[in-house]
Amino acid sequence: MSRKPELVVFDLDYTLWPFWVDTHVDPPFRKTRDGTVVDQVGRLIKLYKDVPQVLEEIHKQGILMAAASRTGEVEGANQLLQFFNLDHYFSQKEIYPGSKVNHFQRIQQRSSIPYQKMMFFDDESRNITDVSQLGVTCILVQDGMSLKVLKEALDRFPQ
Repeated sequence: MSRKPELVVFDLDYTLWPFWVDTHVDPPFRKTRDGTVVDQVGRLIKLYKDVPQVLEEIHKQGILMAAASRTGEVEGANQLLQFFNLDHYFSQKEIYPGSKVNHFQRIQQRSSIPYQKMMFFDDESRNITDVSQLGVTCILVQDGMSLKVLKEALDRFPQ
């Protein structure tokens, strides 16, 4: 039986959704009557297609999740997590500008989960490089989070 991480951490921009929340869209966001999410100019906001299933799959496996984002648009990022009904999946959220290393140090302190039992998905190589030095298993996400990326990452998680 393969080992699973105890905690999976996700970046937000270009990992869960296909934009930078602080530059490519215009917060504040709102949810329309039909359940779609739009920004203040009415532009439709979407997640990567598999994201809800990815988070549900991890949740079903009993693995904790956290969000770590360097965005300066903290309120907008939190708003999107709520409007897309993703907020409840994350036991911790570290959403503020700065180093991902700082995000992970706080996550580790609060969770007491060793870095070696964490997995991290991010679209930026610099974050992968920095966080991997802590001992976290890091996965570079090229085209948004998908079930395929998740399965391959979980299959490769250290034994």
